[in-house]
Amino acid sequence: MDFRLTARQVQLKSDARALTDFIAGYETQCEENNGLPADAHAKIRDAVLDAGLQAVNMPAEWGGAGLTIAEQVTVQEELGRLTGALWDMVWRPANALRFCTPEQRERFLVPVIKGERRDCYAVTEPGAGSDPQNLATTATRNDRGWVLSGEKWFVTVGDHADFMIVLAAAGPERAPTLFLVDKDTPGIEMTRVPRFMHTFVYEHPEFTFTDVQVGEDAVLGGIGEGYDITRSWFTEERLMIAARTTGAAERALELSRDWAVEREQFGAPIASYQLIQGMLADCAVDIAVNRAYTHQVAWEVDNSPAEDRKTLHAKAAIAKLAASEASGRVIDRCLQIHGGRGYDRAYAVERLYRELRVDRIWEGTSEIQRLIIANELVKRGSGVLDLPTA
Repeated sequence: MDFRLTARQVQLKSDARALTDFIAGYETQCEENNGLPADAHAKIRDAVLDAGLQAVNMPAEWGGAGLTIAEQVTVQEELGRLTGALWDMVWRPANALRFCTPEQRERFLVPVIKGERRDCYAVTEPGAGSDPQNLATTATRNDRGWVLSGEKWFVTVGDHADFMIVLAAAGPERAPTLFLVDKDTPGIEMTRVPRFMHTFVYEHPEFTFTDVQVGEDAVLGGIGEGYDITRSWFTEERLMIAARTTGAAERALELSRDWAVEREQFGAPIASYQLIQGMLADCAVDIAVNRAYTHQVAWEVDNSPAEDRKTLHAKAAIAKLAASEASGRVIDRCLQIHGGRGYDRAYAVERLYRELRVDRIWEGTSEIQRLIIANELVKRGSGVLDLPTA
């Protein structure tokens, strides 16, 4: 087995770290102002394009970076170091947009890849969170296409995006279907912008759709394909969360190690005290184990046959569950090591403490990940634990 990063991954890691370091210069401004002004968005967009890290999940022939899943994990791990969720400014178009028709691709996806447009995914509803099959948003066919009506919550980037990917129950069959909808379409209203525990460079607004008319060409991927397309997105996105939380945890450990070495109490650096040493060591274990597993599963996604998709979905759930919960343990220790300073928003460990909490909720809660893993074990046995074979 060869666990070394490829030459390509080494270069991507370096490029992503350089971009991360540039974007990190905006962390304090984002925290203090709950976001960034338009000129900052423009400068970061140009930096992303210059780095060649735009749309890492889209093919090069469409203008994306065309990275493998393992390469994307390498990049996301570096970006995860950023607070204020500034990692999201290095845009990854929703994987669902891979299902665009050629005409839809030119109208929606290609401008996103170029940084000229931004998408957002409208799935969650007041009564449809972990169980998206409880959809209340409907799509009713008429002679001009479809009429959408309903309500969506937690539409991340909804304040900044100019078009939406909306999941609705279509027709009398209530077929789960995705629709591409320009945000300025009449009948769409941003009704509330909740203030969440974390600071996020974008918001997560709530929207209502009241008799929103779209054309037949708004359907993305076919009638009734909404769940399958969304599920395919979860496998990759959960791996990216595992990678980002691992990167965030590593930054927190680096900061805490430096703090422990430099901070003196009772006449000695606090790093000389065994209780502090134990916390540092436990952080290193959590990071090392989850990094290795996340990279393993990413490699498997790139190299496994299609019939292994369900097992890989469960493995991605393991990676997301383990890494997100481990990062929570790491940042809790790191804040403790910093003492009172760890509670100061001017310190990255405080910001990471608030921001990492959501990773145990979005893209499937920790409880949902456990159900996915258990379901795989019950149906197919312990194969989910197997290492890949040649």
